Amino acid sequence: MKMSALKPRESRIAAILLLLLALLLAYFVLLHWWFVAPLEQIRGEMSQLRDTHSRYAAAIAEKPALQQRLAALGAGQAASDAFLAADDPNNAAADLMQQVVDVVGRSPQGGRCVVSQKMPLPAPQTPPGEPYRKAAVSISLSCDIEPLAAVLQALEQGTPYLFVDDLSIYRNPVAVQREQGAPLEVQFTLSGYVRPSATQSANPPTDAGESP
Repeated sequence: MKMSALKPRESRIAAILLLLLALLLAYFVLLHWWFVAPLEQIRGEMSQLRDTHSRYAAAIAEKPALQQRLAALGAGQAASDAFLAADDPNNAAADLMQQVVDVVGRSPQGGRCVVSQKMPLPAPQTPPGEPYRKAAVSISLSCDIEPLAAVLQALEQGTPYLFVDDLSIYRNPVAVQREQGAPLEVQFTLSGYVRPSATQSANPPTDAGESP
């Protein structure tokens, strides 16, 4: 079957289409991938850099206000009842021991509970960057079950915030042989956080990686 020759008008249209296709191909091969695409990439990166710069500039502008808010929060924490009243771990340990004595003295009737031993523990080392110091004491009690539960609940649920750790409860076998219903022997560590000093409250710690 013979293919009919294109008419002059159809030949011109085909030639124009082939020319446009060749020009488009030449544009992508010679111009777009070598010049236009890199320029568009650079333009996009510059736009991202401008956005990043704007965000950092806004954050830097807000820094004084944020520092004032942090200082106010630190002062509020320093005034909070969550901290021990003393600003020194040694004095705070003495307050802790006295608080245990007071709580045991207020324990409900119907059982025995006495403080058999109390002594301060060395102040735990404060981790780097931690603004709060800790005070801890070792407590030994001789208690019946009911007052013991009341004492532990009062210590852990009251203010300032206290933490009972290393709790050990047992019955002394010698006392059990001597006396029926001998009290429980209880040992635990009681700790709390020392109130931050005025300098620490006014200058809260900042991130070491923060840009100036």
